[in-house]
Amino acid sequence: MTDIHTATDGDFDVFALASRLSDGHVADNVEILNLLAPQDAAAVLVLLPVDISIEILDKPELNFGPEIVEALPRQTATILLAGMSADMAADIVQQLEEPIRTELMQGLDAATRTTIEGLLAYPENTAGAMMTTEFVSVPATWTVERTLQHIRQVERTRETVYAIYVLDAFTRRLIGAVSLRRLVAGEPLVRIADLARSPITTSPLTDREDVARLISRHDLLAVPVIDKAGHVLGIVTVDDIIDAIIEENTEDVQKFGGMAATDEPYLQVGLRGMIRKRGGWLCVLFLGELLTASAMQHFEGELEKAIVLTLFIPLIMSSGGNSGSQATSLLIRALALREVRLGDWWRVALRELPTGLILGAMLGVIGLVRVVAWQKFGIFDYGEHWMLIGLTVAAALIGVVTFGSVVGSMLPFILQRVGFDPASASAPLVATLVDVTGLMIYFSVALLILRGTLL
Repeated sequence: MTDIHTATDGDFDVFALASRLSDGHVADNVEILNLLAPQDAAAVLVLLPVDISIEILDKPELNFGPEIVEALPRQTATILLAGMSADMAADIVQQLEEPIRTELMQGLDAATRTTIEGLLAYPENTAGAMMTTEFVSVPATWTVERTLQHIRQVERTRETVYAIYVLDAFTRRLIGAVSLRRLVAGEPLVRIADLARSPITTSPLTDREDVARLISRHDLLAVPVIDKAGHVLGIVTVDDIIDAIIEENTEDVQKFGGMAATDEPYLQVGLRGMIRKRGGWLCVLFLGELLTASAMQHFEGELEKAIVLTLFIPLIMSSGGNSGSQATSLLIRALALREVRLGDWWRVALRELPTGLILGAMLGVIGLVRVVAWQKFGIFDYGEHWMLIGLTVAAALIGVVTFGSVVGSMLPFILQRVGFDPASASAPLVATLVDVTGLMIYFSVALLILRGTLL
């Protein structure tokens, strides 16, 4: 590891950089290491004090944690993994390839290995998978003074001390929780159980989004995860929840943009990965747009008779797609926040129907005024039946915008009902669906209004 080159600007002195990071803030250190190749970052970590290296690897903002651990000497890697918070160590181990994963797990002490294996046993994105087992718990018979002494002894081995969890002295079941602030303010000889309040808890199989809502609703810094018998398995902290929320929102934004979600920073996604993430959805959307061409072919005769109708096709299609995308984005967020549930679909439909009619009427009036103004001021001649053309555009906009609003609001419900992420109802997908039906609505309205004149 002597000849080390950065992935950015060229050569660098690994010893000088390690010296610089040893005095830096952990967040700044992570940002600097993210600019290096994993092998280079590993070379720097080897030279840093163990506690600083552990702090760096413990930060979820570090882009290549598993790759860095893989590049470290095996003995160094096991020391750092053993010192990390259990949840972050489990995340890194989970992403390692064999046989490196097995080698590192075998090098860990029995207690650490058992803890990590226990966390890996839970499904991904659940409270059990993201909890940490490093928390402070004491018997209900202890006093405030003894509890504070215990915290001083174990503080360095705990990820956080947001609260102290009070356990039954015999069954070890959770009976209460005491905030650190309440503990410090308590009288030394008062029993800790007398300060405890009924805890807000969750189960290990609870989805992380539900855990986030629980913490947000009760303004918690951490929530204990308990088994069916009431024993504390670990805690989910607010900082882990924030990271989970950011990750979930990133995935939803990417899906809503019409691509598969990626868990790597944009500049770190390889060309092959980028094509794989985006190509599939683009092909699906393109196949959908082929239906638009088929719809136009179906009305080819009408287009030949009234070429002027083609001038408003982009206007009609974009308006329907925009209204559908608006409704979809609103409902995806509402479903995510549990503001609406699957059973509320009919209430949403009844709400979006008049909304779509009113919005469509607003656009229809604007479209009609546009046709009248252009005709009256001599900007463009729509022919002798220009008023009928204006009415056609207005009526079509009402129908297309209403249809887009209703379909856009129902699509997330349909996807969730069949087991898909509602965020998969991407804006491009909604726009594609509305494009095809929008053309059919437009030309059907034209046939009704312009029959016997242009058609």
